[in-house]
Amino acid sequence: MEEDEYRDTYNTVNNRRCVFEKAISSRRCNCSKSQRFHLADREGISCKSAAGNALCTGLLQLMRNNGRFALHLTSVQGPLPHAKEIRVQTGGMLGLQGLVYSDKKEQTCVDDIIATIDAALQRYERLEDMPFDIIVQGIVKFEGRKKHPHRHDDS
Repeated sequence: MEEDEYRDTYNTVNNRRCVFEKAISSRRCNCSKSQRFHLADREGISCKSAAGNALCTGLLQLMRNNGRFALHLTSVQGPLPHAKEIRVQTGGMLGLQGLVYSDKKEQTCVDDIIATIDAALQRYERLEDMPFDIIVQGIVKFEGRKKHPHRHDDS
């Protein structure tokens, strides 16, 4: 399947794409509102909640904008390059989870994205009122998978 054809089919099959798809696909985050599906030899993540998807979209945009300086970006217009997007999604959610659940500050995976956001909203009422300076610390601290050096066989 060609990439353009795959993307078209993906968008047809997945009518509400999970905005934290990269974090969930990397197995560092889970969400009770997400649903995995397979298309060709790939896995996709959809969202079962229109309200939850809108909430996550707003939070992710705020995390991208507030994380700009930490990511060495002057502006953010939509999704970031893959590695930076993973840092924002996973690191940001780990930062938020540690903020909301003090006993989970050292965890390396997020148990439930939407439950974490809901708990944060119970405390801060609006996404814009969350302490993004603390959430951005999670983005800065996050390290993705280590790159393995290329092996050179001299035999």
